[in-house]
Amino acid sequence: MERLPKVVAVVGTNASGKSALGVRLAKTLNAEIISADSRQVFRGLDLGSGKITVQEMEGVPHHMIDVREPGEFFSMADFQRMAYAQIGEILARGRLPMIVGGTGLYVDSVLDGYLLSDKEPDLAYRAELEKLSTPDLYAMLQRLRPGVEVEKNNRNRVMRMLERLHDGDDATPGKQARYRSLRLGVSWPRDVLRERIDERIQMRLEQGMIEEVQGLLNSGVSREFLLGLGLEYRFITRYLVGEIPDREDMLAQLAQAIRQFAKRQMTWFRRNPDIVWLDMQGDPYAQALAAIEAFLKEEA
Repeated sequence: MERLPKVVAVVGTNASGKSALGVRLAKTLNAEIISADSRQVFRGLDLGSGKITVQEMEGVPHHMIDVREPGEFFSMADFQRMAYAQIGEILARGRLPMIVGGTGLYVDSVLDGYLLSDKEPDLAYRAELEKLSTPDLYAMLQRLRPGVEVEKNNRNRVMRMLERLHDGDDATPGKQARYRSLRLGVSWPRDVLRERIDERIQMRLEQGMIEEVQGLLNSGVSREFLLGLGLEYRFITRYLVGEIPDREDMLAQLAQAIRQFAKRQMTWFRRNPDIVWLDMQGDPYAQALAAIEAFLKEEA
């Protein structure tokens, strides 16, 4: 039987501390990190996406960050293809690939080995879709596939599903894992996570998160694209264009939306019984390191 290469993942919600833990583990284990975050792939989306800074990386190579211009289309299939390539290069360097992020679909597409269509995208059809608003795209999808489960404001996801239907590729993807994986989960009690979310919003505001979104709008990034990104970019954009006139009201709505999103993230991750959950109020680094070292010693 072929021995599959090993990959480690650290997954969790917004404001959970997974990025810092990933860096600490990577430095110990001679690893390189692949970011699994659907917004951090875009250049210029820094504070709003919680993108790790060069200083916070502490010299650990990070991949799948800043690989697209804002406004460009990027799908799960794009992420999977590029992540596969990065993992191959990391393994060739004799280092451990480590996926760190909160976009569960991206993580699963790579570690579970979703069998996705290898058809080239129909760029003409994609260009036609780009002309439509997100609500119109969602309405189109509902007409073509009534009752389909997808977040109606997730523009990229809705577009990708429309493209798959257009290509005649509407089956649930099969799976064929290319790697043996260990998934570590980062979680906090609800009240602690709420405090961490509120503290992070305040910190990013002080660092210039609203100004970041204004700069994106000024540079020509479309309002539709920013709204489709959700959370920080959606609510701050609505505030800047006057849809939410009151700043404090906008921030209250944003905090609530992030808490609800974190809950959905946890629902996604909790469905996987193979995730090893770390005690973040204990010594998660020691727990994670012990689990990874045991995993790396296992025979195929």
